Amino acid sequence: MGFRVSYAPGYYAPIGENHVFPMRKFEGLYRYLTEQQIIPKSYVITPGMSSEADLMSVHTGRYVDAILNGNLGRKEERKLGLPWTFELGVRSRLAVRGTLNAAMMALEDGIAGNMAGGTHHAMPDGGEGFCVFNDVAVAIRVLKRSMWIRKAMVIDCDVHQGNGTAEIFKDDPDVFTFSLHGEKNYPFIKPPSNLDIGLPDKTGDNEYLDTLGTALDQIFYAFKPDIVFYLGGIDPLETDHFGRLSLTLKGLLQRERIVIKTVRKHDFPLVLLLSGGYAPTVKDTVIAHSQMFTAAREIYA
Repeated sequence: MGFRVSYAPGYYAPIGENHVFPMRKFEGLYRYLTEQQIIPKSYVITPGMSSEADLMSVHTGRYVDAILNGNLGRKEERKLGLPWTFELGVRSRLAVRGTLNAAMMALEDGIAGNMAGGTHHAMPDGGEGFCVFNDVAVAIRVLKRSMWIRKAMVIDCDVHQGNGTAEIFKDDPDVFTFSLHGEKNYPFIKPPSNLDIGLPDKTGDNEYLDTLGTALDQIFYAFKPDIVFYLGGIDPLETDHFGRLSLTLKGLLQRERIVIKTVRKHDFPLVLLLSGGYAPTVKDTVIAHSQMFTAAREIYA
């Protein structure tokens, strides 16, 4: 009937209705997936807040305190791209715990997801690019510390390179980071992942999907993880405000099928995460994000 996913109403935090970040997408995705019965409501698991100790497995105590207690400087807040509120700290802790819970559920069931997460720009001592805490990095560190896993892989298909994740795991041979992104897009300084593929502006469905399929064959030949985190950002869409690539909605769905089928073929536990997306409307954003969950349900049925 489906697979378990993390979601909490607290994934929404007030940042101003005119802000470019589509904060309403989380609630919209929950409603769409449950109303369309793609994910039954009984399979939606509400996370609590991540502990400060878990956050500090990746982030500095100074930065965690700044987010939780409102001590961000103006320059830090501008770099983050989101106005600080108490609710922003709460939603960030909920989303991080949601990813950790999804990882634990994936280890039990083979697949799980979070209706948030994939905040891959967050660095150890600061947030950027609308990313407060690096949820994937926290989940991997906690799982490794608890000896649930030894090796992890991150497949990042957001149009923006996963600079925070790459920086955090640059010296960890047990974490393989792969980023398929727009070469000339944000961030402009890109710490190297284990495999980075930067695509030219206007890359369309065929070139994108061929490149992805070849890369997945290579990385799974070379590295055997205990769990895979998939960041299914929808910002490679041609209609995205910031993407600069030219995927169609049909091409995006095919991307989801390629990634999910490949991971399942190798029998690795899989965690599905949203990452970024800035479609013309919240409804468009929700529909695009929903395709990852639809594809996963079809493939794992």
